[in-house]
Amino acid sequence: MFNRIIVVTVLSPASFGLVNCLEGLKVFGAKQCLLLQCLSFQEAASTALSYSTARQENTLHEQQKVLEAQGFEVESRIVPGFAKLEINRVADEEEDSLIAVGTHAHSMVGDAMFGGFAYELIHSARKPILLIPQEKKCSEGDAGIQTTHRNFSEHILFPTDFSENADHAFTYVEKLAADGAQHITLAHVQDKSRIDPHLTYRLDEFNEIDHRRLAMLRERLPTRENLTVDISLSYGSPYEEITRLIRERNVHMVVMGSQGRSFVKEVLLGSVSHNVARHSIAPVLLIPLGC
Repeated sequence: MFNRIIVVTVLSPASFGLVNCLEGLKVFGAKQCLLLQCLSFQEAASTALSYSTARQENTLHEQQKVLEAQGFEVESRIVPGFAKLEINRVADEEEDSLIAVGTHAHSMVGDAMFGGFAYELIHSARKPILLIPQEKKCSEGDAGIQTTHRNFSEHILFPTDFSENADHAFTYVEKLAADGAQHITLAHVQDKSRIDPHLTYRLDEFNEIDHRRLAMLRERLPTRENLTVDISLSYGSPYEEITRLIRERNVHMVVMGSQGRSFVKEVLLGSVSHNVARHSIAPVLLIPLGC
């Protein structure tokens, strides 16, 4: 499924946390990695005249060895230009199937790009993008930067609003299920802001309809002895309910469409999927429509 992936890296301890956790993607067919670092034109010009070129190459070499030890075929590359444009260009030209990038909820000194850039990328990515949160243990200093999850297949949460993009994202859930996912939760949140107060009396009706929809999605998943599929239907703020499920059910990866029912509104206000991506303690796989 994810034969070749781009791993976006920077010169920071946090990016070592990213490369250390990717072995869990091999169950989904990942075999090749392009370890990619993007430099702005100003950084590239400055780097060419300083000792930092060797440092960057050494860091990439060290990260490459980490990935090779996990069993990946690895190529490393430094490219100049605007990061989100270059990553999309490389992904399109070389037919990469996934972009993996690290994130963190709170800015860490020296790692502003590693966090902030990821959230710029999700607005422009034309390939599936896997956002992997990093955790910093302050008492251990930089060496304490870690990933929070490694076994992506153990429990996958698929929240859906039954939009076109969500339906497209579900085709990836079907592939993940076929490739070795162990537990999948199919979830829908009845959006309180759309229902309360004028449609509250119809909540039971909406629940019945949407439970049937979730059950139909469950029927599309393969039947395997070691695959468990359950359904979750809740009422409230979609973002809050989804993040609650992630915490309470020990979710290891979330799969969502990168835009929902109201794309124009989401561009202005920030979509549910993007809010989940910013605050999730579990990795989030965002699927653009049309990829």
